Amino acid sequence: MYKKILAAVNEFSNSEISARYALTLARSCRAKLFLAFIAEENIHKDKLKHAEAALERLFMDAEGSGIDVQTIVESGEPVSEIAEIVKAQGIDLVFTATRREDIRKRFFVRTLSRQIMVRLPCSVAIVRVVRMGGIHPGNILVPLSGRIPDIEERAYFIAKLAEGFDSGVTLFHLHKPLTGFFHGEMHLTPLQREAHIPKDVEEFRRQLHHYNIIHEKKIGRGGVARAITVEAAHKKNDLIVMGASERSLLKSIMRGNPVEDVLRHTPCNLIIFRGTKNRQL
Repeated sequence: MYKKILAAVNEFSNSEISARYALTLARSCRAKLFLAFIAEENIHKDKLKHAEAALERLFMDAEGSGIDVQTIVESGEPVSEIAEIVKAQGIDLVFTATRREDIRKRFFVRTLSRQIMVRLPCSVAIVRVVRMGGIHPGNILVPLSGRIPDIEERAYFIAKLAEGFDSGVTLFHLHKPLTGFFHGEMHLTPLQREAHIPKDVEEFRRQLHHYNIIHEKKIGRGGVARAITVEAAHKKNDLIVMGASERSLLKSIMRGNPVEDVLRHTPCNLIIFRGTKNRQL
């Protein structure tokens, strides 16, 4: 599915960690890896040296792993330049790391991550690095909603990532309580919750079985963001991979967004994945 993967690299360490996820996925998919550094105007020479050193380390590691790898260095506005590279090279998937402003601001409002999610025509994986040493996940937590618009691609992404790291996978579906007219919320028993698992979640499991990925299924309850972060911390998961929210921008501003909350409070590294079929955020 992925033939060409691009990792955006800059002078910050978190971008190198993000690129290492891309490197592992490229090896697992037998894809070509592009390492791209976009130098912004008037960049300080020390920052330039840091970025060049990161590119060299990544290139050597990729080449040593038998990956077909190419380095691209351009100057200009990062999102526009990356978009041009995606178009010119026929890139299937772009990895990039969050910046500090993505954490301080609302994730879906006026951030570089938001621009990349919206403007790139390919799939996107945005990485929030919490642990610099957590690049080899023993288990990946995958929160799933009732409707998954990009099941095949997201399952492939998870499967190849797990394969590359030899990781286990936990599918975490958050059960929403039913509402009774006279009694308010009605929380189901574990057996009742099992019977109400959405078809898309079961189809996701079937896809992972197809790729021979060992995984377990868990059902949680409560607030979305809190349930995910508590589950990740309690079970000592090393990586969370969740889909970009399908809520509209207006709803995200008015009601908040679970992705934003997990982005801020995640206890481990986090990848926010948006497939090509889920571009309307």
